[in-house]
Amino acid sequence: MIPPILPGATIGVLGSGQLGRMFALAARSMGYRVHTFSPDEDTPTGQIADVEIVAAYDDLDAVEKFARSVAVVTFEFENVPAPTAAAANRAAPVRPDGSVLHTTQQRIREKQFLTKTGLPITPYREVRSEADLQQALTDLGYPAVLKTAAFGYDGKGQFKIDSVDHLAEAWSAVGKQESVLEAFIDLECEISVVAARSHDGQFVHFGAIENQHSRHILDLSIAPARVSPQIANQAVEMARTVLEQLGVVGVLCVEFFVTRSGKILINELAPRPHNSGHLTIDSCITSQFEQQLRAVCGLPLGSSEMLRPAAMANLLGDLWSAGEPNWSAACAFPDVKLHLYGKLSPRPGRKMGHLTALNRDPDVAYRTAQQARWELSAASGVK
Repeated sequence: MIPPILPGATIGVLGSGQLGRMFALAARSMGYRVHTFSPDEDTPTGQIADVEIVAAYDDLDAVEKFARSVAVVTFEFENVPAPTAAAANRAAPVRPDGSVLHTTQQRIREKQFLTKTGLPITPYREVRSEADLQQALTDLGYPAVLKTAAFGYDGKGQFKIDSVDHLAEAWSAVGKQESVLEAFIDLECEISVVAARSHDGQFVHFGAIENQHSRHILDLSIAPARVSPQIANQAVEMARTVLEQLGVVGVLCVEFFVTRSGKILINELAPRPHNSGHLTIDSCITSQFEQQLRAVCGLPLGSSEMLRPAAMANLLGDLWSAGEPNWSAACAFPDVKLHLYGKLSPRPGRKMGHLTALNRDPDVAYRTAQQARWELSAASGVK
């Protein structure tokens, strides 16, 4: 049993993006102080935090000094280097543990872990050379997707291979570095389960959330997912196994493929709050960010009951291409909530914020989120 870290204490966050911002807002609302550490300044998290430390992640002395000033350290993105987490852990507890980062921030280690658990995953092969890639394509067939083993998100470091003619191009596209080749899956849809686990094994989940992507970036999420109860329950139980086997103390998201034949396969793990879970801020008793706070501080987890179905639409920097979006038009929808991340400069593909639409009917919420986002840019001619 670990002693709880109570309100008034200071929480350290490695990373300073929008996930850290929303975590800091949840922490501040419960009376905690927040310090953030990253190489950047005037960041989404730093704008909310009490203290913003600007230093490189490989400045391990600075990391350790940062950790000495807080009661517990957590992280808001999984690409924090392992030595950074280890340096922080010398001065304060790190939750989730650095071993969780080590497993989930590299696709080969992640898939080896999932294989050992016996959970269903996309057929794959490890690739470390062009010859490996050629053999992997022989094994898995076409089409297939080549993904870098490390530092891939939002479709970065991925290449779809439709024929042998694309082999050399694909290998160059991923930088000729360690990768995985995955069989291409005939999808019905994609879903995710965001869940939290406490130090004493309490498990709380937000159910299955349906996700739609555009240009490999999450575009829209609908909760609850429009899948059968059997599929939703199976996904939750798989997520429970993942969190238990990894020993997670905090929040983790499991992303799934749902095939047209009704099978579900684990696609990826994210050891932190997830983009698809942003709608929990407005739709649930306890958001994913408050749940992360409760877990890392050793407090009982909150209820994840959904008060009303919801849909979330991401707002990318593309919306600014013809000028400032029409915020009044989106806010004219009474059941839509606007969240902006405080990023200083929009650019295509950059996540700048999101809209959440609420309705008793998830299909209506879905259509409302789409319409509200369309209205943001309709006045300026960007659609």
